[in-house]
Amino acid sequence: MPKEISEIEELENTVKELKNISKDKMIDVSQELKEATAKLQKLAREENSKLTAWQRLEIARNPKRPTALDYIDRIFDEFMELHGDRAYRDDEAMVCGLARIGKQNFTIIAEQKGRNTKENIKRNFGMPNPESYRKAVRLMKQAEKFGRPIVTLIDTKGAYPGIGAEERGQGEAIAKSMMEMAVLKTPIICIVIGEGSSGGALAIGVGDEIVMLENAVYSVLSPEGYASILWKDGSKVKEAAEKMKMTAQDLKKFKVIDKIIEEPIGGAQNDVEGVAEDLKKEILVAQKRLKKKTKEELIEGRYQKFRSMGDYKQA
Repeated sequence: MPKEISEIEELENTVKELKNISKDKMIDVSQELKEATAKLQKLAREENSKLTAWQRLEIARNPKRPTALDYIDRIFDEFMELHGDRAYRDDEAMVCGLARIGKQNFTIIAEQKGRNTKENIKRNFGMPNPESYRKAVRLMKQAEKFGRPIVTLIDTKGAYPGIGAEERGQGEAIAKSMMEMAVLKTPIICIVIGEGSSGGALAIGVGDEIVMLENAVYSVLSPEGYASILWKDGSKVKEAAEKMKMTAQDLKKFKVIDKIIEEPIGGAQNDVEGVAEDLKKEILVAQKRLKKKTKEELIEGRYQKFRSMGDYKQA
């Protein structure tokens, strides 16, 4: 029995056909294409709004989801990676370097996952060791010295919890990174592109503007960890994901983040170029706005931003 075609799939096919027809200059289908595209975008918005927290997490964990380097290659005109923490070694779970859009220079701090077993071993499955955070701080201090805005791309299950990482000061490295970011005298734009979990994500998440992709998540730990710790039942992950309020939509309501960048149906991997273009526009707009502030205003604004996050009741 043939599979029933959904309205969205039917519209996608229509848009493709109209685009092909429009290549023939003899026929003008611009109006029909405009109407079909608008209807498709409306249906896509409605479809995306129905996703549960767990469904968004599954999209964020999709092996085909664009990584930090995928976005860096598309957003910036030029990128030069810099290595090492000047103390122990270079950890490839964190990609740091200098980038440029037009004449504007940036410092990039990005958590990088792999796409296959070989890449994941090289990148330590996107879980940074303390060397990553020390490398990040080194480059952020350099950015402050030369007045370069900083862009961080957050995508990690958490900082690496191995014995060696703990022996080399994992907790101290995370805390130092957060402390330094809080007082850096240069604009900081933080973007959660995938799975932002625990201190491993927050270590590079203290910024003047915090942006999330529509299907990215940002939380204190994974739903698996939440369910195991709170309920002693790892099978309740879907319920945990809902209660943790980890989606971009929830975090925007709580004013933890400033803006959500829309994704196509199914995730950013279905239109990497389009999502990268939207991120590029957001980076440039944020950079121009933050550039108008004095160094003192940047630090005070950042301080107030994080102090005012969340609600609490006093007994």
